[in-house]
Amino acid sequence: MDLKEAIEARYSRRNYLTTSLDLEVVAQLQHLIVQYAEEAGARIELVLDNGAAFEGFRRSYGMFKGVRHYLGLIHEKDDVATAERLGYYGELLVLHAVTLGLGTCWVSGSFDRKACPFSLSESETILSTIVVGNVEQGESSKERFIRKRVSLKRKPVAEMLNSDVEAPDWLLSGMRAVQLAPSAANRQPALFSYKEGHLSAGTEHGESTSYALDLGIAKCNFEIGAGGGSWAWGNNAEFTRHGA
Repeated sequence: MDLKEAIEARYSRRNYLTTSLDLEVVAQLQHLIVQYAEEAGARIELVLDNGAAFEGFRRSYGMFKGVRHYLGLIHEKDDVATAERLGYYGELLVLHAVTLGLGTCWVSGSFDRKACPFSLSESETILSTIVVGNVEQGESSKERFIRKRVSLKRKPVAEMLNSDVEAPDWLLSGMRAVQLAPSAANRQPALFSYKEGHLSAGTEHGESTSYALDLGIAKCNFEIGAGGGSWAWGNNAEFTRHGA
């Protein structure tokens, strides 16, 4: 499975087996974490065999079961630029985890920050977590219900793309990948503009770290779905298509 196939295969898993991760899988994740944390200019830490932040109804609202492993995405408070990069590289880690056979879920709110085993400075905060773990092949009834609701709420491409011409195939492929991108409360805030051959993406809440995280995730999925290219960082920044 490649990353584009992982976009199609990925969906948020909430029921996990309490088993330890395979050592080879951990080694591959750790290698990618070091690489992507450096590129993001932020901290990404892997927690193993410690699900305290997700235990109990009060912390996770009963949405998760069996969580033992997760990634913490840590950055300086109110640093919008780094939040976008963490969204981008965090989504890459999610997709790699899917190719390794793991279940995943972005979790930005329903966990206990005080129970996370991270040493934070006064200026740092946990922007989000990414749960990873071993899962059963089939969905639970709760997962199936939530997945169906998310699918029904998914925005059509026409609501996310403003184009002055008929969209070329590579652009439509990228936008279909954006449709499948996770976002907080499934709000899908990223808006894409294709005018006079230039593609840009942004949100209407450019100063929000939460929206910047979602924008980074959407940019990552688009880049993979479009078959290559690279984004400039920032709200309403442009995409460069390689080999065009």
